[in-house]
Amino acid sequence: MKKDKKMFILIQAVLSLLVILLVVVMLREQSGKEQYQVSVIVENSDDNQWSAFKYGLKMAAEDRGAEMFMVSTGAVLTPEEEKKLIEQEVKNGADAVIAEPVPGTDPAKLLKEVQGKISVMLVGGELPKSEKRRGFPVVRADDYAMGQALAEELLKDYDGKLNGKSLGMIGGRRDSQSIRNREEGFTETLKETGVEVLWSGMKNPEENIKAFLESQPEVDFVIAFDDDSLTAAGECGEANNLHGALVYGIGNSTEAVYYLDVGTAECVVVSDAFYAGYQSLTGLMNGMENSFRNYEEPQISYTVMRRENLFSKENQDILFTMSQ
Repeated sequence: MKKDKKMFILIQAVLSLLVILLVVVMLREQSGKEQYQVSVIVENSDDNQWSAFKYGLKMAAEDRGAEMFMVSTGAVLTPEEEKKLIEQEVKNGADAVIAEPVPGTDPAKLLKEVQGKISVMLVGGELPKSEKRRGFPVVRADDYAMGQALAEELLKDYDGKLNGKSLGMIGGRRDSQSIRNREEGFTETLKETGVEVLWSGMKNPEENIKAFLESQPEVDFVIAFDDDSLTAAGECGEANNLHGALVYGIGNSTEAVYYLDVGTAECVVVSDAFYAGYQSLTGLMNGMENSFRNYEEPQISYTVMRRENLFSKENQDILFTMSQ
């Protein structure tokens, strides 16, 4: 009996030792795995409109075992500065870069210049038609469709009858292709509706958006095509400095949604920035493993937020990612 007991204890000890050895081997293999370092360069990186995007990046980095670093940038980034930042990240040991092509940048040219040095995933930006079929890696929302959706919401509110109504439009920098696409989608949808565009302004980096809005002629609607413009219009509206104009816009921050909640904004179109962030890093990692062969651009959805549906399950999920 004692022999059996000793044998049982011996077997248990051997099994325990084997388990420990297995754990040690697994930990060594895991530590030996290459951990990719990914740098992310977007304009005005500390702005709240990037919160959901950053959260998506963070979750993807955790899932894929990558190290993700947000490069600190100011409110205005030039193409030359962005290229220097990418080159600096290469020197710092980054394996790949996720970059937003800032206004004035030729995305295809940017990719060609850094090819061979580092893997790059673009976030936003418009590729020339001749380059689109080449499968350049890019993650972006459909800006034209979002502008179109914003116009359709305005039409719904007035049963398609906008004759005699007026509006003003405000957006990002004039050389931003994304903003131009949103404006085009919006204005083409409102063709032949009778609505009059009294003014249109694209902000310059040094401009005070609120001062610009408050100096414009009175209109029935203020249309904002980016988050900064939307929050500025919301703030002006809350202070009763828009002459009673109703605000419709495209945004990605909790501040933009706040103005919807308090009734200053009528409608906010929000792209799924969390998914864009997650897919940009995931697609980049996949591409690094197979040289971006057969890369397919993911479809980034958007949702229309109204005060009455603000706390729906879908919107609560979006608000959660914005607040991270």
